Amino acid sequence: MTEAPAREQLAAATAASASTAAMRITVATISSSVMRIGLQLPEVEREVRWPEVAAIARAADDSSFDSIWVGDHLLYRADGRPDRGPWDVWTQLAALAAVTSRVQLGPLVAATAFHSPGILARMAASVDEVSGGRLVLGLGAGWNEPEFRAFGIPYDRLASRFEEAFEIVRRLVAGERVTFHGRFNSVDDAVLLPRPARRMPLMLGSSGARMLGIALPHVDVWNTWYSWYGNSPEGFASRRVEIDAACRRAGRQAGEVMYSACVLVNVGDGASERSHEVPPVTLEKLASHLRALEAAGADEAILVLDPITERSTRAVADVIVDLK
Repeated sequence: MTEAPAREQLAAATAASASTAAMRITVATISSSVMRIGLQLPEVEREVRWPEVAAIARAADDSSFDSIWVGDHLLYRADGRPDRGPWDVWTQLAALAAVTSRVQLGPLVAATAFHSPGILARMAASVDEVSGGRLVLGLGAGWNEPEFRAFGIPYDRLASRFEEAFEIVRRLVAGERVTFHGRFNSVDDAVLLPRPARRMPLMLGSSGARMLGIALPHVDVWNTWYSWYGNSPEGFASRRVEIDAACRRAGRQAGEVMYSACVLVNVGDGASERSHEVPPVTLEKLASHLRALEAAGADEAILVLDPITERSTRAVADVIVDLK
């Protein structure tokens, strides 16, 4: 594939942030002409303590992965299984930034409903600083009603609430002073201090028509969960046609927005740790699947491994090394 303009823009934006005053920052750019490959870290597949999370992240950082991702959820329940929940996404991202040195990292994706937009922007800027300019700020509205109800978070008008929060967050992380008074959110001359060292990349995790209309004029990356496109190159190609049209309606040219796809991968013959709403990709077919996904228009694949362990991470790293 030829290098997508979105990659060039992200690389330029990242490089521009490495000013003389911020030379200590090691900048990670999106500049490779081959598909980027990321890894989602454990969420609620089982209870995973920090030492194992860190070991998996280091395995990714030491190998061929380009990025690591952490889900942003509070609680899963009412699905026929015991209540379960992941660790806090922003606490983990800050810790992961400190124990890795190369991979990009980000929330997959941060629910704007869970924090006031000013606080969300501050946390993102802090993690980007700790990581040396490696954060990709994935954003969405949230969807899992039981966790909203359990923690007293309003579940109505999610897209409208996202629209206001997104405007505040994107402007703050871009270094603006922001005054905004909306129906759900209000800030008065808010500013991030210390100022962010760069304009971090923004990613949208949604396929809803209204959400696309709100975010596509501004984001650098669009991401789809594997079940939204059937976990197949053909399904992604079909979904890509829809997103291409949405980008045009948003005033974006072809290639200005990177396309990112989560991919469910079965890494062994043991017991499954997550439900398979769609057929997973086997480890033996992963390389050919990723080549086909790239041919279908994906710039990035974020792998969701089943099971997700340090061992499975290293096994997948051995498969993808020849793709880099």
